[in-house]
Amino acid sequence: MTLSAPSLRRAAALSVAALLLAGCGTGQTPAAPDPSPAAASAGSPDASGHESPEASPRLVTTYDGGVQVLDGETLQVLADFEMSGFNRINPAGDGRHVIISTADAFKVLDTGTWTDDDGTHRTSDPVLTGLEFDTSKPGHVVHHAGRTVLFSDGTGAVESFDTADLAGLARGEKPDTETHTAAEAHHGVAVELSNGELVLTLGNDEERPGITVLDSNRGEIVRNEDCPGVHGEATAAGEAVVIGCETGVLVYDDGAITKIDSPDAYGRIGNQAGSEESPVTLGDYKSDPDAELERPERISLINTATKQLQLVDLGTSYSFRSLARGPHGEALVLGTDGALHTIDPETGELVSSTAVVEPWEEPLEWQQPRPTLTVVDHTAYVTDPSANTVIAVDIESGTVTGSGKLEQTPNELTGAAGQVHSHS
Repeated sequence: MTLSAPSLRRAAALSVAALLLAGCGTGQTPAAPDPSPAAASAGSPDASGHESPEASPRLVTTYDGGVQVLDGETLQVLADFEMSGFNRINPAGDGRHVIISTADAFKVLDTGTWTDDDGTHRTSDPVLTGLEFDTSKPGHVVHHAGRTVLFSDGTGAVESFDTADLAGLARGEKPDTETHTAAEAHHGVAVELSNGELVLTLGNDEERPGITVLDSNRGEIVRNEDCPGVHGEATAAGEAVVIGCETGVLVYDDGAITKIDSPDAYGRIGNQAGSEESPVTLGDYKSDPDAELERPERISLINTATKQLQLVDLGTSYSFRSLARGPHGEALVLGTDGALHTIDPETGELVSSTAVVEPWEEPLEWQQPRPTLTVVDHTAYVTDPSANTVIAVDIESGTVTGSGKLEQTPNELTGAAGQVHSHS
């Protein structure tokens, strides 16, 4: 497959960065702003930013005690924000902001990369915006069709807003939000579609049996409660929403919910990755309900067009942070064999494997660091907690293009492309 010009330029930049990092080995750039929490969070960055010849990706990673922002090309640390507790990170959906789920609030981080309406790419220093959504047990953040939806596990509250509004707000100012509260609080998720419909999980502290779909006025359209242990969501081409169950998945499209059963009596699909480029979602697959920690070697491919579920044996295990999608809908899985595997989502055939890290074993506690995968544009990024590094892989050529050394052990990982719909 031929690399696009932006990919070639990015690969070249990463290769040079890798050589520089090999020489200094610190993961810090002398020209970078002071990464201390005080410097990083003081005031606002230059609203106009600095012009960049092309979109400049940024990475965000958590560690025990804080959150760091990295340059996606040099893989050097740009900012370090001290933050206690176990924090989760989620892209806001505008290619610029990241939302942090802390102990008691959703906090908005500006990674400092964006593209103006006229196509000019800009960068600035990363900053915590001061915008916080206070709540009980902040949970999943989902972005789709220009809307960002926050779900609070402690209250069942759903808050949604126009994703684009984040860029125009004064620091700390809240966007106009629409709110809805689930019938009962639970560990759940909500997805808002382009027509205003809301796909919302059902549950409480004891069970999570299914989903309901609400219209734009929040009246119920349809529900399905044949989905024990409901968990995880993904959206495929054509706005088909897939929700995982312990017995398969639920697919919502064209006003109806379809249950697709697992081939096993217990066949849990709890984590998924979707792509607007493909009708197929990529999911995990666990079939042992009694395991302390099942390390599965099969992944699931759910075709929302044909309503078929295919299992693919990888020959290696993986974790819930191992699933991602490429710019053309490729199914990507980071195996415990240390390789990044590319799978054709339509056929389930293995396309390629790229050695990235040393073989590893998933830890028993899900909060513990393990190699983690995220994708920004045409580049896959993988953390290696054992070596405190981040590795960049060009998805289309299947080659490692750079690595950066960190002073902290990376845990969760996400990215900001600097523009929306940047795949080409």
